[in-house]
Amino acid sequence: MKSVKLSLGCQYFFYFGALGAFLPYFNLYCHHLGFSGFQIGVLSSIRTLATALFPMLWGALADRFMIRRPLFIFCNLLSAAIWALYLFTTGFTPMLVITAFYGFFYAPIISFLETFSMDLLGGEKIRYGELRAWGSISFIIVVIAVGQIIDVMSSSVIIALILIGSVLQSYGAFKLPETAAPKEKKQKGNAKTVFDRRILIFLFCAFLMLASHGTYYGFFSIHLENMGYSAIFIGLSWAIASIAEIGVMVASEKIFKRFSYESILLFSFVMAGMRWIAMSFAVSPWTILLTQVLHAATYGAFHMSSILYMDKLTPGGLKTLGQAINNAVTYGFGIMAGFLLNGFFFEIIGAQKLFAISSALAAMGGIILFFNRSEDNQY
Repeated sequence: MKSVKLSLGCQYFFYFGALGAFLPYFNLYCHHLGFSGFQIGVLSSIRTLATALFPMLWGALADRFMIRRPLFIFCNLLSAAIWALYLFTTGFTPMLVITAFYGFFYAPIISFLETFSMDLLGGEKIRYGELRAWGSISFIIVVIAVGQIIDVMSSSVIIALILIGSVLQSYGAFKLPETAAPKEKKQKGNAKTVFDRRILIFLFCAFLMLASHGTYYGFFSIHLENMGYSAIFIGLSWAIASIAEIGVMVASEKIFKRFSYESILLFSFVMAGMRWIAMSFAVSPWTILLTQVLHAATYGAFHMSSILYMDKLTPGGLKTLGQAINNAVTYGFGIMAGFLLNGFFFEIIGAQKLFAISSALAAMGGIILFFNRSEDNQY
């Protein structure tokens, strides 16, 4: 089990390490290339549209033919190769094409990885957060280091850094063991059960939650730079958020033994509403960094509980598809909607008003989930 956890931990480490270079700095890189807010929003939306659509296709193939591991390795290799093409262009149209093809193969990686974790952890699923924490640790290291590198060099360095991370993850993908396919085959499930009422309500609320993150993920770094903050401070602010989420993930076993998944989800929605409304007024560095601490709830607690909640409700033979749908609706359609909204309005009304809108979206999701929570509270 130790070697399995090490392999999974390495996958999270490299995946979120690359994300630590991408999330805070890729849109900033595009901004420095002279792209408009709308163009940046379109690029981000294309990537997230791929995240929304294609994991379900890959997940269905993996569950149908029980070839999850080969597909996981294949998608890692192809996405890394396509990312390398960014090294040869800075034009909007070619970058748009590269983003579309990259997204097709990159999209299912995280949902596959989450399913591997649920299967390989077995009876220790509530300790998932301890494993996922390695991704947050990597994110912190990378986001701080890249911020310092950019201040010395330029934002273009992130293309090469993400490529290095992708190559390392591709190598590590070969180290993951195959899961118990025969057992999954016996536990067949009808795909319609993935769309029962409880799951649909959760997915809609989760969609609103991730849509509310559009301003943060898409324009937070640009917003800070426009206020005069350095790349080092931008990196520090992202790192503070990841440090906060690690605390929640390390304590995941205790948290999930005491509280139901739905209770934690509701708490996350409340914290998101508070975080975004605070960001709509935040100007001083200390206020900004303080709001980043709430990432522990709005991402850390929400992400863990949503993964476990979906795993609990999904039939055994449809685990990959279930996580793919969850990832598609949230980090796919949800983030895409947030990016499009923010890309269109960023230069019109500014980030502060967009954060206020984000707060309303999170509050709406929490209210809907509250009035549709399960009566037995076993989730």
